[in-house]
Order: sequence, then C-alpha cells, then structure tokens
Amino acid sequence: MPFTPFCGLIIVTSYQQVPLQGIWVDIQVKGFVADVSATLKYKNKEEKAVDTIFFFPMDEDAAVYSFEATIEGKTIIADLQEKEQAQKTYEEAISQGKQAFYMGEDRNTADIFTCSVGNLPPGQETEVTLKYVQELPVEADGAVRFVLPAVLNPRYTPIDVSIKSTRPKVPVGEVPYTLSLNAHFQSAYGIAKIESNCNITPLEYTDSDNTRAKVSLAEGHKFDRDVELLVYYLDVTKPSVTVEAGLGATDAAQESGPTPSGSIMAESVAMFNFHSSLSAGHEQSNCGEFIFLVDRSGSMGWSMSSEPKSPKRIQSAKETLVLLLKSLPLGCYFNIYGFGSHFESFFPESVEYTQQSMEEAVKKVNKMNAKFGGTEILKPLKNIYQTDGRAGHLRQLFVLTDGEVRNTKQVIKEVQKNAQNHRCFTFGIGEGASTSLIKGMARAGNGIYDFIIGKDRIQPKVLRALRYSLQPPVKDVSLTWTLPSGMEAIVLSEVPTAIFPGQSSIVYAQLNGKVENEAEGEVCLQYKFNDEIIKNTLHFLLTVQNAERPTIHRLAAKALISDLGHGSESESEEVKKKILETSLQSGVVSSLTAYVAVNEDTKTPVEGTPVTRDPPLLALKSYDLIDCPSIASPIRKQAKSGAAPRKVAGWFRKMASSAANLFRTSKETPEEETEAPPPPAEPAENPTLVRLISLQNADGSWDLTPEFSAVLGISKTDIKTGNPDQNMEVSVWVTVLAVIWLHTTCLDQREEWELLEGKAVSWIRDKAGSSLSEFVRVGNELLKSSMDPKVFGL
Repeated sequence: MPFTPFCGLIIVTSYQQVPLQGIWVDIQVKGFVADVSATLKYKNKEEKAVDTIFFFPMDEDAAVYSFEATIEGKTIIADLQEKEQAQKTYEEAISQGKQAFYMGEDRNTADIFTCSVGNLPPGQETEVTLKYVQELPVEADGAVRFVLPAVLNPRYTPIDVSIKSTRPKVPVGEVPYTLSLNAHFQSAYGIAKIESNCNITPLEYTDSDNTRAKVSLAEGHKFDRDVELLVYYLDVTKPSVTVEAGLGATDAAQESGPTPSGSIMAESVAMFNFHSSLSAGHEQSNCGEFIFLVDRSGSMGWSMSSEPKSPKRIQSAKETLVLLLKSLPLGCYFNIYGFGSHFESFFPESVEYTQQSMEEAVKKVNKMNAKFGGTEILKPLKNIYQTDGRAGHLRQLFVLTDGEVRNTKQVIKEVQKNAQNHRCFTFGIGEGASTSLIKGMARAGNGIYDFIIGKDRIQPKVLRALRYSLQPPVKDVSLTWTLPSGMEAIVLSEVPTAIFPGQSSIVYAQLNGKVENEAEGEVCLQYKFNDEIIKNTLHFLLTVQNAERPTIHRLAAKALISDLGHGSESESEEVKKKILETSLQSGVVSSLTAYVAVNEDTKTPVEGTPVTRDPPLLALKSYDLIDCPSIASPIRKQAKSGAAPRKVAGWFRKMASSAANLFRTSKETPEEETEAPPPPAEPAENPTLVRLISLQNADGSWDLTPEFSAVLGISKTDIKTGNPDQNMEVSVWVTVLAVIWLHTTCLDQREEWELLEGKAVSWIRDKAGSSLSEFVRVGNELLKSSMDPKVFGL
C-alpha cells in the first residue's frame, strides 16, 4: 500500500496529492554548465476547483529564469516582479476567482522554491514548466556530474519552510508516474563516455569529431531515485574561456523584452574555467586543530539511499570518524561534537592527539546513535567559535550532516563571521541534503564541500578533504585580464580564495567595449603557496558565441546575486537595490523577486472560497499531527475564515513545525526520539578493512593481538615465528604486514587509508633500520603478495 507523498503539487485545502501524470525533461550540457527545461503534468481529480502548492528543491547555484503553466490549452507566462508586489498580485487574482500562479525562492534558504497555482478547475490538467541553468561539478575521477532530483520535490525540509518529505513515500517500482529525459552534451575537447545510475540509451554522437553527443533515459523509467548523469570529457583539466554575446547584439529571442543598454544581459560575458595545478599531498603539516561536527538527528538513522541494503547514515558517519581519527597526525589537536536538538562534545576543549585520547574518542564514536531529535547546528557552531583555538594550529572544521536545518542563512553568516580563524569542510549525507547549507558553509569558511548520494561512500571524500586540510592555505589570490585596447573586464563573481588540488572553478566577467572576433586576450589566476608564486595563465581568442539560450549570462547573474546576498553588506539598501536590478534585468529569481502570472481570460471564475477540509492524517515521524487538537484546530479555523490559500499553507507549515519541535527539542530526555528506531545497520562494504584500521595505534603502528591475526588469517604463532629479525620489537614486523595487506587486499580503497598508511610507513622507517628490506621480502612471501618495496621508500 503506497504512502501519500507530500511533495510536488499539493492541494492546499485538503493536502491530498494532485496526481503527477508524467515529467518531461530536456537538458543541454555545454562543457561545465547545464540548461534544463522540465515540464510536469498534473490533473485535478477533485470535484471542485482547488488551490495548489508545488514545492521543489534546486541546487543552490541553479538560476531559475522561467516559469509558466498551461491550463485549458492556454499558456500563462509569468512575469518577474519585486516579491511583495508579486505576492499582492497573486492574492488579489485568487480572491477574484481568477486562475493564477506564483513562484518564488524560500525566505530562509536559496534551494527551495514554492509555486502556488490558484483556482485549478475540476477535471482539468495542468502543465507546469520551469527552466534553469546551473554549473556542474567535476568529480575526483574527472566526471562532470549532473543530478536531477527525484520528482523535483522537497526531499528535505527545513523547519518553517515546507512539508516534511525525504523522498517519494512509495515502494521502489510503484511510483505512479514516468520520466522522459533527453540530454545533449557538447565539449570542444571531445566526449569519451556517458554513464548513469539509471538505464539509458547507448551514447549517440551527433557530429564526426565526437564533440557532441546525446543520450535518453530508457522508456518507461520510474522516477524513484535521483537521476545522475556522468559525462567524461577527453581533457577535463584543460582551462578554457568562453565568450557569449550580449542579447542586445544578437537576434536571440529576448524573453524579458528589450535589453537595457549597459545591463548585464546587453554586454558580452566571459566564463573562465580553470583547474588547480596544485598536487595532492604536497607540503603536509602535522599541525592543526581538527573539529568534527557530526549530525546525530533522527534522520541520520535513515538509509543513505533507496538502494537495497544501503547503509545507515549514522553508521557511515561513525566509520568515517574512526578513519579520520586514525589518519590524524601526531602533534595535532582534535575534538568531536554531536548535534541535534541539543549538542555535546567529547571533550570540554580540543585535546592533543595521543594514543590515550584517540582510544577514548574511538570508544565514544562506537557508542554514537541518531537519537538527538531535530537538527540545530547554529548553537554548536557558536560554541566552537567561542572556544579559543590552539596557538600555531589552524582550526579545521569538518561538518557531516544530512542538511536539515531551518536557519540556513544565519548559519552561513556565523561561519563567514569567523572565516579568518578557521577553514570549513562540509559534507551532505544522503539524498536531499541542502545545497544552500553545504555549499554556503564551505564557501564562507574557505573550504570545500561534497555530497554523498546513492552508492557513494563518505570515507574517500572526507579523507580527501583531510589531506587538503593538512596543506597550508594559499594566499594573495588575484585574477588579471589582459584584453585589446578599448575593452575592460568587470568581474561578476568572486575570485576563489581557497584553492585545493584538482579543484575546478568558474569565474564570470562582463566584457565592456567592442569585442572583435578572433582578437587575442589573456587571463591569469595567480596565488602564493608557501613562498612560491603560482600562475595559471591562459591565452585565448575572443570568439564570441551567439546563443538562443544566454546560459552564461544567466549563470553570471546568479553568481553576482549570490555573492551580493552572502556579502557582509547584504542588508544594506544599496546592495539590495543591486540584487533587485540584476534579477529583473536577467530574469533570474532572487530572494527579492518572484514570478507571478494571472489568467485574465479565466472562463469560469471561482466564486467564494474553496471547500475547507481538515488535513488528512499527516504523520510527523511517529506522531500524528491531527491527533494533536492544539495544532489541528487553528488550521481548521484559518481555513474556515476564508484566509488566502497560501496563508493557510503557511499556517499549516508553521503549526507542523511547532508540533515537530514539541516532540524533538527536549534536552532533559535526549534519548527520546520521534522516529522509530532504525533497523540494524548493514555491514560495511569491507568490514575486514574497518577492523584492521580500528586496531591501528595513534603513532601509525599495529600490535600483535588476536584481533590482528584474525584479520590477516594467520595465527599469532606463525606471525611471531615468521619475524625475520627476532631482536626487533614485533610491532615493526606486524606493521609491515599490515601495510602489505592493505596494498594486497584493499588497493581500490587506497584513498581511504592513504594517510594512515603514511603514518605507518614513517614509523616503520624510524624503527626498522637496515632490516626493512628483509621485512618487506619475507612479508610478501607470507602474504603471497608482490607489493613494490618502493612503498617503504626502498
């Protein structure tokens, strides 16, 4: 029996799902950006006209530039207006019985949008089409990654934002709608292959030089998971500059009407994409104060994905913490915080990393659970920042969360306020983590972010960040453009101040002046790493591209709007004016604007207010909202009073949030949890590796214990007698065997144990002396391995 999915298009008066008939998506990927058009078709099966709300998540960096609805064969195209005016226009139209819709960004977070469709006639179908552009991240293996969120619906819900939903609440294979998706790819450097987590048609090249290709989802695909597309270019690290002509200089369709002279859409815009030349592991330090802030809210007890036997989020986080603790360098300081409705730390303040402190921390990690109720990250953050750091040890904050908070903007501002004192590395766990929270914290804290969804493992991504954190930060970052006479470049997006190995970044600049085709230009990104000045210089031809879809302009506008909104002067009237101006000129939604449209030709205006019904049984975790009269009654009262549908919806969300807090914010009874206890965690992907790592000492060595011999499958006696130097302490021999075993058995997971291996090898070289070569030779024989002695520096 399927559960009702409270997501997508919702009937305000009854909170029943408007059946989703199907979804059609067209994706145009050009290099590292995507332009997406998504049409969702719904049908009102109620006997009377209804008012509906459509919730959907969007990547924080996505720029929504168009929204429209088709009702009774008529397409209603929305206008972008100042938000207050748009809200007023919508509510006036609804009160007059006209068909109308409104779409705007949530006030608390930039990655949830709400579309209200008013007065949908009975029996009528509605097609809602949204268009957006976004930058695409580059994965560690070089893949450019595009993800379409399942159902374009809210899979996470910050309090006071929308109805709680983590993903469609129906069993896998029973989603009652299908998805049709066509994706077109273009890269000047050639396309090697395209992969997906879903069934797709064979890759089809559409030109002779393999620079253009397309794929589609297999027919009848059930949209029961995020759709992930990974495209591999032939040279993903090659820097590039792409120049897009201004709309005023082309015949492209100007969707927002005439383009004002001097506006962001009128002038040519350049997109500079570069790849860091820093090498991983260069100049690592054993200094640092490492603070791990781990989500222990109830949702961390959920599975990582809908895949069968998917591990629990908290279990993956615990395994990651053990790996981190084993990988820290001697001489550093550390602490671990758990947070939910309340928070607690392992130690009153950061402690020195020793064998004793590590063992104590590992024991506490193994006892961690997901029973801290709701998610409140601001309080532990403030507590961390109010604690004095360790002199000579740069503070490095690692945040692991599924991203369910209500005050995203406040959290980001708190990180930004303390950016000079630390670096912040963030990780969104599970499908639906807030991109605003994860990306915003990392950017504000000069760190990196990553998301772990589907079959991804947390461990390699977090350990990669740990390696980056052991490197000193870059300094004196500057970007210089050299252009022909009469031209100037005005940078529209922030120049990255945090640069890490393998990192790809995009910078946008408006090119003022006449752009001559084939003229030469140069751009140089320069920074200092330790005492070395590093330059990334690119010479390019000013080949201006005319585009029917001004993708680069819209992304540049989004970048400018985001930078202004996250800046220290974001609340000033001057900055707000600039955000509003950029949004209206480009058609890209901002926190100060919204789309609104009214069907002035509504055939049969709705008379009176919609029929009011009590919300059906909507479970808030293990509690039922409607069983709580103090919550349900005010909703009934608001609905019967004839309040505007959108206000009723807002009241419902507010009351739902209050109910949730009643059950999950008690500090006195932190063990009480509003969710049913999660089932036992599935075993780790390689439990033997986890067991071996858990036995390592803080200095990198291993001891000969029954547990160690069990991992290797060799008796303690045989290990002892096999020691080629009986005068050497047995731990040296045992540690050599552990390193050989890692290379023999778990080489495909080397990124996860590379740091702790480095500690082990350093310890061995200090202890083994001239016996090291013999240790390696005999160890290879005992473990039937052929590991290269170069691993030990031989």
